[in-house]
Amino acid sequence: MKIYGDSKSGNCLKVKWTADLLGLAYAWIETDIMQGQSRTPEYLALNPAGQVPTVILDDGRPLSQSNAIILHLSEGSDLIPADPYERARMLEWMFWEQYSHEPCIAVARFQVRYLGKPVAELEPRLVERGGAALQRMEQGLAASPFLVGDRVSLADVALVAYTRVCHEGGFRLDLYPQVQAWVGRVEAALGIA
Repeated sequence: MKIYGDSKSGNCLKVKWTADLLGLAYAWIETDIMQGQSRTPEYLALNPAGQVPTVILDDGRPLSQSNAIILHLSEGSDLIPADPYERARMLEWMFWEQYSHEPCIAVARFQVRYLGKPVAELEPRLVERGGAALQRMEQGLAASPFLVGDRVSLADVALVAYTRVCHEGGFRLDLYPQVQAWVGRVEAALGIA
C-alpha cells in the first residue's frame, strides 16, 4: 500500500497512525501541499480532488478522504465497535469531525502556524466555532474515557489528530480538562505521545 500524505496534516497522520496501529505495511510518499505537490497532473490522476491523503491499496485501487480510508483499513479490527449502535455513534463523531471540528480547529491552525497569521486576526466566527467544538467534545467525554465507550475507536483517531495540536491555532486545551486528559489517553493508545 502507498500512502500519499503531508506530514503537517492531521488528516494524513490519522491514516498513518491507523496503519501503524494495525501493523499494516505501507510506503509513505510525502506530498507537500504548500509546494503544490497535490496539484500535479500525476497526483490529480490518482485523486481528482487534489487533496491529501490518498492511498493506493495493494490491489492498485485508490481511496481518498481520511475517514473513509481509516474505516476501510480498520474493517474487522477492534477500532470499529462490534455493537451496531456504538458503531453508528463512532460514525456520528467521525462525520461531525469533518463538518464541525476540522473546518475550525485545523483551519485556524493552518492560518496561524503555516501562514503566519496572528491569532488576534483570525475570523471571530472561526474561533467561536472552534471553541464550541472543543466544548462539545468536553461534554461528550464527561461520561466515558473515550468518545465511544471504554476503548479507543476510529472516532478517537479522527478527532485527536487536530485536537492535540489545537494550541497551534490559538485554542487553549487546558480550558477543556476532559479533552486534555482524553488526548493523553489516545496518544498513549496510538503510541504517538
